[in-house]
Amino acid sequence: MRNLKNSRNNQVQDIISVVKITSLLFSIIGFFTFFFESKLSNKYAITTLASYLVTITMGLLAVAYLFWVFSTSNKIDVRYEYILKIFDSSLFVIFFIAVICVTGSYQSNYKFLFLFIIIASTIEYGMRHGMIVAITASSIILAMDLILVPTITINQYFQNDLVLAGVFILTAWPLGYYVKIEGEHIKRLEDLINEDGLTGVYNHRYFYEAMKEKFAIAEKENEYLAMVFIDLDYFKHYNDLNGHQKGDLVLKTVGGILKESVGEKDIVARYGGEEFAILLPNNSEIQATEVGERIRKSIEKTYFHGEENQPNGKVTVSIGISVYPDKAKSDIDLIKSADDALYRAKFFNKNRVEIYSSILDELKNDIEEEHIDLITSIKTLISVINAKDKYTYGHVERVVAYSRLFAEELCLSEEDKKNLVYGAYMHDIGKINISKEILNKKMPLTKDEWEILKQHSENGIEIIKPVNSLQEIAPLILHHHERYDGMGYPDQMKGDNIPFLVRVLTIVDSFDAMTSHRPYNKRKTYDEAIEELKRCSGTQFDPIMTKKFIETIKKNMHEFQH
Repeated sequence: MRNLKNSRNNQVQDIISVVKITSLLFSIIGFFTFFFESKLSNKYAITTLASYLVTITMGLLAVAYLFWVFSTSNKIDVRYEYILKIFDSSLFVIFFIAVICVTGSYQSNYKFLFLFIIIASTIEYGMRHGMIVAITASSIILAMDLILVPTITINQYFQNDLVLAGVFILTAWPLGYYVKIEGEHIKRLEDLINEDGLTGVYNHRYFYEAMKEKFAIAEKENEYLAMVFIDLDYFKHYNDLNGHQKGDLVLKTVGGILKESVGEKDIVARYGGEEFAILLPNNSEIQATEVGERIRKSIEKTYFHGEENQPNGKVTVSIGISVYPDKAKSDIDLIKSADDALYRAKFFNKNRVEIYSSILDELKNDIEEEHIDLITSIKTLISVINAKDKYTYGHVERVVAYSRLFAEELCLSEEDKKNLVYGAYMHDIGKINISKEILNKKMPLTKDEWEILKQHSENGIEIIKPVNSLQEIAPLILHHHERYDGMGYPDQMKGDNIPFLVRVLTIVDSFDAMTSHRPYNKRKTYDEAIEELKRCSGTQFDPIMTKKFIETIKKNMHEFQH
């Protein structure tokens, strides 16, 4: 729609430019005709050379104006648009006054030239501006008749120009009214195309158009651009209990709250389903967080039918925030990082605002200066893996979240907590060398494919080998598929010979694998996964750590299931 609108505006500007150029050409004709007739009649003592010079000058002015119009089309800063309106219209009015004065003043046949600028101004700037130009032009020609016409009983020039003034005003008025109606009609069509029909906020398609535009401005002006993702907690549960009509009413109400919570320049859109997105131009992380908290509290305080049956006892939202350029370097990064923050907000407790933070950004604080670039490269590799295998992305985020929680429950030292989290984040980094076909295969893997997949542990070690500070997490990457009974890979380690943090990560990794959608496995419920952990305790998993992990999951199960 934006491209169509720009195309239409360009076409209108071209028409207006042609109208203005035509008026200049008529002026040149007027000058040439008047000077030619004056020379023949000797009425004015103007030389042939002077006539040519004036005509050539007017022609050059017309060409110069033509070049200026087409070279600056759509490049004028909106801050100077009003000044441009006044300058453009005033320039033509002054020019036409000069033409009329030179071609006979009140006797001139070129008073009609004002019609060109009246038409152009009305189409371009609207009825108000067109009427101002029309009244100004009418006042000028009538003033000429009253001041310059010799004293006579009947001023025929004034009578004729009174009719012409009426034509000026009647041209600007209906034409301006038509432009106004067309503008309102186009605005309504834009609203129908750009708005989400249910919630009244912008739709997903418009959001992406606005995102590109706002990001380009932020990049050019070196300004902040905040992205806020909002997701309704337990919305499926609400729909199942209260019906989709009540659910739609919730979405509509939330859309209204979001619009009331932001400024006129901010963009609120329905991103999909029960998820909304907000663009906050020139908002820092602190400002965006304040907006997010204001929205969260406002929705929490609003009463919705049947909300007492929600797990939270209220209809609530989880909110994720990221900000350019602090947390993202591109528009895609901004969306992804805000989505990551939303994921964490939903994973832990819900009904909260979460600001994006990268594990690798945390890692940079603990890494040698000379290896910072390599850590950035690792981040890029993980992004590539995520693009190849959507399961891996969600899996890594969840394993990190489980690991943080389990580390707190185990009261691990700060160093062990960091190593467990960093290891959880990078444990599948070796999948960069595994083909997309194998990672996403829905049928069981062949023996050869399975052998290729098993290589990802050793591949991961090779990637982090140059970074000395990452050697502490190397065992987690290499051995997270070892089994407590020694039947795992790659080294068939057994029992307590498997490093402690590896045994912890293996349980977390397997639990999420069981409770997630995978190409070749049916997702288990949390209860089913717990039973599987119990069944494999002592064979695949460390029995003591398994028991403690099950206790952790049961204790926090209401926070995870959504």
